[in-house]
Amino acid sequence: MKIMVAMSGGVDSSVAASLLCEQGHDVTGVTLKLWDGPSDTGCCSVADVDDAQRVASQLKIPFHVANMSEAFNTHVVEPYVEAHAQGQTPNPCIECNRHLKFGSLLEMMDRLGFDALATGHHARIRRDGATPELVRGVDNKKDQSYVLSMLNAQQLSVLHLPVGEMTKDEVRQHALQRGLRTSMKPDSQDVCFIQSGPGRRGFLEDRSQITPGHVVDRETGDVVGEVDALELITLGQRQGLGVDAEGIKRVAVKVDMKKKQIMVSTPEKSQINELSISPDSITWVHGVPLGEGVQFITQLRAHSEPVTCRLVSNRLIFDAPINPVAPGQTAAFYDAAQPDVVVGSAMVAV
Repeated sequence: MKIMVAMSGGVDSSVAASLLCEQGHDVTGVTLKLWDGPSDTGCCSVADVDDAQRVASQLKIPFHVANMSEAFNTHVVEPYVEAHAQGQTPNPCIECNRHLKFGSLLEMMDRLGFDALATGHHARIRRDGATPELVRGVDNKKDQSYVLSMLNAQQLSVLHLPVGEMTKDEVRQHALQRGLRTSMKPDSQDVCFIQSGPGRRGFLEDRSQITPGHVVDRETGDVVGEVDALELITLGQRQGLGVDAEGIKRVAVKVDMKKKQIMVSTPEKSQINELSISPDSITWVHGVPLGEGVQFITQLRAHSEPVTCRLVSNRLIFDAPINPVAPGQTAAFYDAAQPDVVVGSAMVAV
């Protein structure tokens, strides 16, 4: 099979390419040039491109760099800045997957005559039924099915995830045994286009206005503090919001950019029983919605504990109270009977 492998310069995609070569496939490595600005984190630095190219050379496979920086700016960076300006907390990795890695790159794969696309994500594709299913990776601590939850069955049909059947330790061991230069490279942890020095604040300050605001107790209406950047506050946050009269850390429950204030409450009172989701953002792996009121499982952050809920009129109704979730975050849906199987996703609405 002729397979294009998206190589980020990390150990997972390096091993994905290695495994496919050993399985006898005709493999070509491709690295996406996404960010034109400075970067020292994630998968966008010059060093990452160099690592990917060197691994491809070790594997003796063709290697190409695809410049998608303009599309990355349009679909990922600009919406990221705009969302923060509106008091939301976006997930740029999911939008990059949606528009570039499994949008533009799949189109390129098809146009250039490849049979399939492979990545180094820790998730699995089950193909023993009529249509493919996206399933959590073997290594639960590294599972990335959450960031792939927007994919549909057609996309899954041409996608290969070779390291999804391995633990992270097994991935590194494979790379070490074959002398791949990325074998001990640390995992990327941060947003790839934000430098560790200036951080998120510095990045946003360069591109939009930063807004100071009041911290207001939701129950009393009293102003109990100040913050110098509303754009950096996310729902559920406790850091930097002070403590109440009993010494309990306050929790952000609402960011109001128009009134220039954050509403806070106690951890117990901040919990919610339902969430609105954007109807335009809902995707179903097999194109068929779950019935209204049917119980399923949702995961609301990349590594949060899954919770049970039901979807009623574009609202997620939870079986038990949960901590606040910021608008802009993704809710990944899993089958209640098979909790490792992804069935869809949606974006949390304001």
